[in-house]
Amino acid sequence: MQKFKSVEELVNQLKPTRPVYCIRKKSILSASKFFQNKFPGKTLFAVKTNPHPDIIKTLVKSGIDQFDVASIEEIKIVRKYSSIAKCLFMHTVKSKESIREAYFDYGIKTFALDTKDELIKIIESTNSAKDLELFVRVAVSNEHAEIDLSKKFGALSSEAIGLLRLAKQHSKKIGISFHVGSQCMHPISYTKGINEIGNIIKKTKIIPDYINVGGGFPTIYPDLIPQPLENYFDEIVKGLENLNLKKMPKIICEPGRALVAESGSTIVRVDLRKKQKLYINDGTYGTLFDGGTPNIVFPSKLIKNNTNKIISKKLTAFDFYGPTCDSMDYMKGPFLLPNNIKENDYIELGQLGAYGLTFRTQFNGFYSNEIYEVEDSPIMTLYDKNINKANLVA
Repeated sequence: MQKFKSVEELVNQLKPTRPVYCIRKKSILSASKFFQNKFPGKTLFAVKTNPHPDIIKTLVKSGIDQFDVASIEEIKIVRKYSSIAKCLFMHTVKSKESIREAYFDYGIKTFALDTKDELIKIIESTNSAKDLELFVRVAVSNEHAEIDLSKKFGALSSEAIGLLRLAKQHSKKIGISFHVGSQCMHPISYTKGINEIGNIIKKTKIIPDYINVGGGFPTIYPDLIPQPLENYFDEIVKGLENLNLKKMPKIICEPGRALVAESGSTIVRVDLRKKQKLYINDGTYGTLFDGGTPNIVFPSKLIKNNTNKIISKKLTAFDFYGPTCDSMDYMKGPFLLPNNIKENDYIELGQLGAYGLTFRTQFNGFYSNEIYEVEDSPIMTLYDKNINKANLVA
């Protein structure tokens, strides 16, 4: 992968006509080190967030040796770059073929479920294996999350009680998991989730081998400034201590966004300006999906290059339209950029290490796979408090 010192150097050398995706390996290493040093348990990476080979290889290099996978293809990706990494099949709805292949061809022992039907499927597909680690996923409130996952996944507490008892009969080790939703903006959600698990433990008298507090740990966006991640970890520790268990289960988490969001950004070019609307060459059918439906506001920065000699200090709020002919290819923003931005100017949009690459399509023929490494700092970061203000006004 070709490497540049900065996005400015990249733009001025390549003058790209298509969107360019940038990877910052140092950001991945910083986030991974942070979680491994400060989270009170084991950190998994949720592969769905960004399965790019350089991301997986960098995480493995950083010491991450367990991965949350949702498909056979994700298992293959992980195993390609680490033969010893542990894959946990934490998707609660799997086909019999996937379970069978995961267990017999890839040695996957860990599976999540939230229904009796899924449990039966796992038992039958593994020929009643005696070495399974089964996680019962419990539905918890997603009230503080930007993206709610509770409607699709998780057993109600009343259902989880019987399901946990049944799953324990068919597992070597048993776990309970929950997920507070993506981009969770308040640590209290983890306390509520742990309390829910505590109630289930009391009613079943089953102390699990594992408690999985899921993902949902936030990254930083211009309009979504979370509390320090240490506050989330402290809240988790307090919640676990309040369970008053004689033997504490092993604790795991499965972050995606918080580990890799800062590592990725997309460089786009302005194709047309209509007042406060910019038509750019990437959009919601490309790497900018989250800017559409969830309306996440990416940090944005005009890239200094040889053509924009004078950059206005006055910032204006812009909306974006992507390059396709679909009017839903729209990002409301507001994206704050210099008032005199014009056609052919380049913009960097940050925090796209999470889901930017995975959501790309080839709709209308608009697709770019130009990916480069850059060594400069991300526009915004949770891991270096000195960067944010300087880069946003650069």
